[in-house]
Amino acid sequence: MDTSSEIGVAPGGLPLLGHALQMLRHPLDFLTSLRGTGDVVKIRLGPEWAYLVRHPDLVKQVLADAYTFDKGGIVFDKARNILGNGLATCPAGDHLRQRRLLQPAFSRERLINYAVCMRDAARTRVESWHDGQVVEVDREMGSLALTVATRTLFSMDSVAESPEEIQASIQTILSGIYRRVITPFEVVLRVPTRKNREFDQAMARMYSVIHQITEDYRTAGIDRGDLLSALLAARDEDGTTGLTNREIRDQILALFLAGIETTAAAMTWSFHLMGHHPEVEARLHAEVDTLLGDKPPGFEDVPKLTHAHRVITEALRLYPPLWLLTRRTTAEVKLGNHLLQPGTAILFSSYAMHRDATYFEHPERFDPDRWLPERAKAVPRGAMIPFSAGKRKCLGDTFGMTEATIALATVARRWRLRPVPGKRISSIARITLAPGAVPMRVERRS
Repeated sequence: MDTSSEIGVAPGGLPLLGHALQMLRHPLDFLTSLRGTGDVVKIRLGPEWAYLVRHPDLVKQVLADAYTFDKGGIVFDKARNILGNGLATCPAGDHLRQRRLLQPAFSRERLINYAVCMRDAARTRVESWHDGQVVEVDREMGSLALTVATRTLFSMDSVAESPEEIQASIQTILSGIYRRVITPFEVVLRVPTRKNREFDQAMARMYSVIHQITEDYRTAGIDRGDLLSALLAARDEDGTTGLTNREIRDQILALFLAGIETTAAAMTWSFHLMGHHPEVEARLHAEVDTLLGDKPPGFEDVPKLTHAHRVITEALRLYPPLWLLTRRTTAEVKLGNHLLQPGTAILFSSYAMHRDATYFEHPERFDPDRWLPERAKAVPRGAMIPFSAGKRKCLGDTFGMTEATIALATVARRWRLRPVPGKRISSIARITLAPGAVPMRVERRS
């Protein structure tokens, strides 16, 4: 770790804009280019300076102290204005109450029920494939994740909008949020351009869907075993106060956006990477054949599918959905050798950290076995943070890993997936890190 208290400035800043253009156009290349600039480096987005933290020990310090390094900064301050005050965006003062209220929705008992939805949805999806067919894996996994989300979060029976309309709205929102949090001058976001109008319409559509379903649930008063039922039943420690309609709306919107995009991306990248490493896919087939035989995967099988888990973990290392996180200091604090004042914006990038050769041997190589227990011990704490860490670690991490593991096992029981020759796969950095189009040819296993 650096012993100097001096903090360098990232190169390439422009008058007025600072480094905003780099973060809008090529953020992954820009962040990874800052290796060697120190454990902490300053970047500027418009008028605001932010401190990019690059050392895992300092990241661990930030994530361990959720009150001094509160949710805020360039991403979360603006995202909170858009998405509301849900668990993912709320400040530390609200977090403990919200997490207590939401925790029962992710209990083991609920997850067992959710896993049945995940298994059935995955089986239905792969049964529609044909031998030799080229499928868009990103769309297939997006549709699967949407189906799982709608069945586990809430019922879609009474919603007028089609799943396709919902999925299109989600994509519009995710793309629009990143542009809004990085753009330094908010006035351009109020100009009635086509993109701004589409974003506003997509947000209104999602709010309408959530309001309609919430009212239907309140009227019925039935526990349907899903997340919305758990949220409506949640009570504070006094046993009487629950979540308001606004709080439920904010929680559902955040869970819906995160539950679809992040899990779909993890599954898509896993299949893409295995397609280019057939020996890894062959080991998954062997594991599934041995452990499952002819039966579909269930919740009880997930911990036993260790190779599948390592494949997903390695995909999350190379392509972490939560690729950029921010915090804001609430008090004067010493971060390593650097004294930071209250209100300082902090950034850290899991994408850049996960691909740093200082912490990972051959970081660009897809190597699921780096997560074998004896090898994983060598990874410093704070260097691998696909779900964040500490008190603000993603509440749905087990949900997401369960869904991805069941999907991989379901596909592996029947199919091999081969990349389409000559097709270059791109990654799209927005509020989450998503794959572009991923066409693959499916081959039925004999």
